[in-house]
Amino acid sequence: MGRFLAITSVLAVIAALGWVATVGPWAWWVIGAIIAAIVVLGIHDLVQTKHAILRNYPVAGHLRFLLESLRPELQQYFIERNWDGKPFDRDARSIVYERSKGIHGEKAFGTERDVNAAGYEYLVHSTAPVPQPTQPPRVMVGGPDCSQPYSMSLLNVSAMSFGALSPNAVRALNRGAQMGGFAHDTGEGGISPYHRENGGDLIWEVGSGYFGTRTSDGRFDPAQFADQSRDDQIKCVSLKLSQGAKPGIGGVLPAAKVNAEIARARGVPQGEKCVSPAAHTVFTTPTELIEFIAKMRDLSGGKPTGFKLCVGSRTDVLAICKAIIEVGTAPDFIIVDGSEGGTGAAPLEFEDHMGTPLTDGLLTVHNALVGTGLRDRIKIGASGKIAAGNDIVKRLAQGADYTNSARAMMMAVGCIQAQICHTGLCPVGVTTQDPRRQRALHVGDKSERVRNYQQATVEQAVQIMASMGVSDPRGLNPAMLQRNIGRNDRRSYAELYDWLEPGELLSQPPQAWSQDWARASSGSFQPA
Repeated sequence: MGRFLAITSVLAVIAALGWVATVGPWAWWVIGAIIAAIVVLGIHDLVQTKHAILRNYPVAGHLRFLLESLRPELQQYFIERNWDGKPFDRDARSIVYERSKGIHGEKAFGTERDVNAAGYEYLVHSTAPVPQPTQPPRVMVGGPDCSQPYSMSLLNVSAMSFGALSPNAVRALNRGAQMGGFAHDTGEGGISPYHRENGGDLIWEVGSGYFGTRTSDGRFDPAQFADQSRDDQIKCVSLKLSQGAKPGIGGVLPAAKVNAEIARARGVPQGEKCVSPAAHTVFTTPTELIEFIAKMRDLSGGKPTGFKLCVGSRTDVLAICKAIIEVGTAPDFIIVDGSEGGTGAAPLEFEDHMGTPLTDGLLTVHNALVGTGLRDRIKIGASGKIAAGNDIVKRLAQGADYTNSARAMMMAVGCIQAQICHTGLCPVGVTTQDPRRQRALHVGDKSERVRNYQQATVEQAVQIMASMGVSDPRGLNPAMLQRNIGRNDRRSYAELYDWLEPGELLSQPPQAWSQDWARASSGSFQPA
């Protein structure tokens, strides 16, 4: 640091003398003012006690903080390679941006990935591909107790709340959904006017704060729920149990962020801290959960009703299955959120070390439903880092019926993965309530991009399936997805995981599942 300071000082003096010689004597006053400012800053650095590096290296130490502030941008734009950036690598981001703009998203000269590395996964093509369907397949969501089933796209907008997203971002996503014929999940922040403007199909998510359907003391309001949920724009109702970014905890929206619009959408007082509790108050047991979902379906007029969760223990999932059997009614869908999901800000410990990744969570839920004979009644949605067509096909092969995407949809409306969503300083107007920043997001243009991205990605997924010899997602199976175990060893998902037979848990649970099945109880989420 000392040598750097000396070199910098010499260069600065030389540059200053050259400038003075060119401009004239009055420039000495400018140089004097600059030197005086530097001296004042240096004295301040020497006497302050907050930063040790500034006390030892006054003035020059500020360079360290400058470089630190620039590090994320330097890393993203100049250092990371096309395939190793996080959370989404450059290839994934580029394919979203290009498809949203109507560009094909193609790449020349072959893959840059190490296709022999451990962990590399690939889909198995067929020697006899089938013709690609003219219309992409859709999924009918709604079990025997549902009177208003909904035709779901293979890719939809995942849960993101107004408040977390700007008004213009919500407008663009919903208009894109309306234009493309896919669903838009509201997130747990209630239904805002911006969700309503363009008439796109809504999945109304209700969380533990019951925003938009709550009493003054924060409890669930059945009358308000019935009034809201019967609106024709709302196609499904989803009860949020947990989310991948921060499973097991709620959330807090600081009082300063609860403006008039957010307060109206959530049904909370303006200017007061808005708390989403970690646990629900309407149920405490698996049985009560299933009974409440049935109540929500009745109040909504028979619309598809289900829940979203990031899987914790397998015992939890089996306890819910036992409750479904005992109560005699089932949710119409279950959305499995992976721990790699994360549009919402969360403590680092939760983002990095809590919750089950999507693959294991999805396989757990799928097998539990198959093993209890419930799979035909319940559709499964997969949510967590869905960006490209292969992501969709992979999740369908693992047991999902459809997929939801949040961050890729954000990228379609302009997100650049700045990773400052929670600060209100989003540079492109996606995750901010600052009117000056959000005006940068042009709704007309970005809604077209959302539609283009979703349409092109689903089309690519259908093309991949056709190359695998499959014209419908139901023809996919785990043997079609392979993973490298080592550089010279690869296995299919059919070999890597146990796959239960229909009703197997009810007759003779396999050894790998028997202990969890015995411990699961419909009367408690705590293992017996």
